[in-house]
Amino acid sequence: MRVAGPRLPAVNDMPLVDTLNRSLRDLRISVTDRCNFRCVYCMPKEVFGPDYKFLPRSQVLTFEEVSRLARIFVDQGVRKIRLTGGEPLVRKDLHLLIRMLAEIPDLDLTMTTNGSLLARNAHQLKTAGLKRVTVSLDSLDDRVFKALNDVDFPVQAVIEGMDAAAAAGLGPIKVNMVVKRGVNEDSILPMARFFREKGYILRFIEYMDVGHSNGWRMDDVVPAAEVIRRIHAEMPLEAIDPNYHGEVAGRFRYRDGIGELGVIASVTQAFCRDCNRARLSAEGQLYTCLFAVKGYDLRELLREGAGDEEISNAIARIWGKRADRYSEIRSENTVSLPKVEMSHIGG
Repeated sequence: MRVAGPRLPAVNDMPLVDTLNRSLRDLRISVTDRCNFRCVYCMPKEVFGPDYKFLPRSQVLTFEEVSRLARIFVDQGVRKIRLTGGEPLVRKDLHLLIRMLAEIPDLDLTMTTNGSLLARNAHQLKTAGLKRVTVSLDSLDDRVFKALNDVDFPVQAVIEGMDAAAAAGLGPIKVNMVVKRGVNEDSILPMARFFREKGYILRFIEYMDVGHSNGWRMDDVVPAAEVIRRIHAEMPLEAIDPNYHGEVAGRFRYRDGIGELGVIASVTQAFCRDCNRARLSAEGQLYTCLFAVKGYDLRELLREGAGDEEISNAIARIWGKRADRYSEIRSENTVSLPKVEMSHIGG
């Protein structure tokens, strides 16, 4: 039986790099594969219906296992951890995990949520040590939004969650809108107007070919450039610099100085060359790309008694061999490759 080893020294001055010289700086941790929405582009009911088998609890990483892996990743250079799902707030007592992660020095700890459970949890999340939240909302039109989430959940309840998060100090609040042609592109301008006035940062995300359950077609994509043109025609914009190297969102501010928005154009303007992000699934599989064909099992190492150094070396080997650049080489051939579902590893 292997035993846990000593803590590793920080390696800030020698970050892990992959085959394309991309460092590891950002880790997304899925805390559950479950969600209370059935968004048609992520967990459609025809796939994730009542007979769908989610992970049994015994296969999901415990909070202690997540925290231990997080510390090892931070020792390897990770500086930002984002909690995702599924919907992370359906994981019972999530604030206890946040408290454990918040004890890690110099870590930017954030979360992405659908907002449905945020109003009742915002204060507790902030008290536990969460720094910011990003909320997914694809339209202000109740009819459109309910059709997208497919569980009849109202827009106003999501906005109340955002407002509760802002009041608790979990800002600046970011709002993610996935834009799909023929579904919600008419919501682009109303969303931009509304969140500009609210002072929340709206980010438009191109509809992506993640997994196989969403029936993706290129014709469904509204290019980020089109989104910017629509908004600029009414509310003039200008591009601004990224907050940090590898930031996936292109940033814009309104020329009158009131507000900011972003676009994530992973289909039409691939940013693979700067991608510094890894993903850890709820059952401990490490994925080096959102479009990954397979993951690498870290849970087995944990539960077989591997020490921190052994796990750290495994992570270094995995990242060192990384050559993913799916969005740069997207074609008919790559689209048909096996891929993990977005609900399994977060967006």
